[in-house]
Amino acid sequence: MTVEKILEIYKKNQSFYQKGGITATGGEPLMQLSFLTELFEQARARQIHTCLDTSGILFRKDRKEEYKRLLLATRLILLDIKQAFPEEHKKLTGQPQAPVLEFLDFTTEEKVPVVIRHVIVKGFTDSPAELKEVGRILAEHPNIKGLEVLPYHNMGERKYEELNLPYPLKGMENLSREDAEKARKIILESFRQHRLPPSPS
Repeated sequence: MTVEKILEIYKKNQSFYQKGGITATGGEPLMQLSFLTELFEQARARQIHTCLDTSGILFRKDRKEEYKRLLLATRLILLDIKQAFPEEHKKLTGQPQAPVLEFLDFTTEEKVPVVIRHVIVKGFTDSPAELKEVGRILAEHPNIKGLEVLPYHNMGERKYEELNLPYPLKGMENLSREDAEKARKIILESFRQHRLPPSPS
């Protein structure tokens, strides 16, 4: 689809929207960085709210200027923190953690509001140490405006089967909302302990 086509659809359905605007999600929307930037710039020119739902995993420092252009047109970021510790992040996702935290640092530099999403997977992201480390990381970023702690669900397992792909968490049970809420409390307690005092005006 073209940028024009997406905005045309938005305009056609605009009377149904009470709040919000356009959210780019995926998969990973940063795989189409140039297209996404054009879409968000055009949306902002039309006073449409723009939200980026990402893992930040494709961020690269040597492309900062390109990312800066995107963030200038982005009004909210939903950032998925997969795992707080580098080695465990690599085991869980197969990808290095560094780009994710570098992207989070960059959102702070650019003063873009961020809501953190953290999925609680039993045996992977539910240890007190991991949850406390999430809180510590978040405490360093004053642009973080919210935290969503989500219980793992296995709805993706069937999609992987249909694509004949191995599902890394095959057989993993769904997590209860109660357990996710307990995890959230641990993260927030650590966040409060590590939060830096506001800088003087």
